[in-house]
Amino acid sequence: MNIQEHVSLRPYNTFGIDVKARYFAEVTSIAELSWVLQQNSYPKKLILGGGSNMLLTGDLDSLVILIGLKGKEVVSSDDSHTIIRIMAGENWHDLVLWTLERDLGGLENLSLIPGSVGSAPIQNIGAYGVELKDHFVCCELMDISTQTLHTFSLEDCKFGYRDSYFKNEGKGKYVITSVTFRLTSKDHSLRTGYGTIAAELEKAEVFHPSIQDISKAVISIRQQKLPDPAILGNSGSFFKNPVVSKKSFEKLQQSYPDIPFYKVDEDEIKIPAAWLIDFCGFKGLRQGDAGVHEHQALVLVNYGKATGAEILRLSQQIQETVKSTFGIAIVPEVNVL
Repeated sequence: MNIQEHVSLRPYNTFGIDVKARYFAEVTSIAELSWVLQQNSYPKKLILGGGSNMLLTGDLDSLVILIGLKGKEVVSSDDSHTIIRIMAGENWHDLVLWTLERDLGGLENLSLIPGSVGSAPIQNIGAYGVELKDHFVCCELMDISTQTLHTFSLEDCKFGYRDSYFKNEGKGKYVITSVTFRLTSKDHSLRTGYGTIAAELEKAEVFHPSIQDISKAVISIRQQKLPDPAILGNSGSFFKNPVVSKKSFEKLQQSYPDIPFYKVDEDEIKIPAAWLIDFCGFKGLRQGDAGVHEHQALVLVNYGKATGAEILRLSQQIQETVKSTFGIAIVPEVNVL
């Protein structure tokens, strides 16, 4: 394993921001990860997964460690469920396709989400009514300071909406090395009631869908709404959907009767951030090479040579306008570095 100097991170972040890492190394084994974390001559270290949930705003005076741990295995299986263990460096969508090839259900609604398996628990990725935590068993991780290995349970990870222990008190303390999931082997529970999945299935004349059909529907929907990062730099949804109290929402609804919403529970309402941003006139807006996607207001894009700072300024302008218009604070999903 070589430690390189002055490496461009453009190929390693989905925004395609061209910043440099002072030092860079890719680890492909647990032993390599342990070794590189022990290198005290590089006091600043940054762990990099799929690069799909970050906005780089400048060169990094750090040792950037790319997690390249690969491997997929079936741990156990019975008539109803299968346990799989996936190494952190595997591509998330490739994992979903791998499960569908084996007719394992649970992750199909999470098709085409960019990023790596190891990054997924940090964000508790979710889409179309399903979150990672719904099928999570545990994850294995390495303590950055001691290089000791640990296993975290579902409870240990403290998953919330686009949130986890790793984004809060555990931030910067651990490197996830593998993730274990529990999926259905038969009698799959199909989630078709969120978003436009049912309409997409009907359009395809699929009336008795399989998990593979749902995945195809989700992929079709995402491709219609979201740009391919390989063609147009982006990080997927830039902002979280805000959750407000029922009382606050009812007051808001008086002024904006058409505002869409999803009921979280008896006391909380989730509002689509995309609708708020679109209402404020940002959908399709372009400032230089930084912009808001023309088909999905939740997605900020790099049209070519935008800097991270330019995209950040645009995101802050959106936040300020939404706040002044609706009195709602929208919070970025992405990590700004």
